[in-house]
Amino acid sequence: MIGHKSQHLTFFTPKVTNDSGAPFFDTGISAGFPSPADDFKEQRLSLDKELIKNKEATFFARVSGQSMIGAGLDDNDLLVIDRSLEPTHNKIAVCFLDGEFTVKRLKVDKDEVWLQPENPNYPIIKITNENDFIIWGIVTSVIKKV
Repeated sequence: MIGHKSQHLTFFTPKVTNDSGAPFFDTGISAGFPSPADDFKEQRLSLDKELIKNKEATFFARVSGQSMIGAGLDDNDLLVIDRSLEPTHNKIAVCFLDGEFTVKRLKVDKDEVWLQPENPNYPIIKITNENDFIIWGIVTSVIKKV
């Protein structure tokens, strides 16, 4: 379900299900030479349980743009955002700035706040009293397609 769409992010509300998750083989997958596995212990893995700590305060948003590629957030990646977490220095945050949502790294020094992109082609944004600014949530995970 799409909750809100802006120029830079599209928000989704997580759907709560009673699904027991997808099959998970806890044997490790070799990235080198294949190794024979003696035991294939199958379990069920729920990504909700792995990625969401507070269901009521968690949302998903799809990234649009290139300003955070240095942090590993690429165009069309899916972000997991927790609104219950405290915004602190160096956290990656989803912010509402002057009518638009954006995702940037928080830089906090005393009473000053900057939004730091992770791409040198984008400017650092200093937040002033003239800005309409809200830190909307903290990014906890990113889901990528390969």
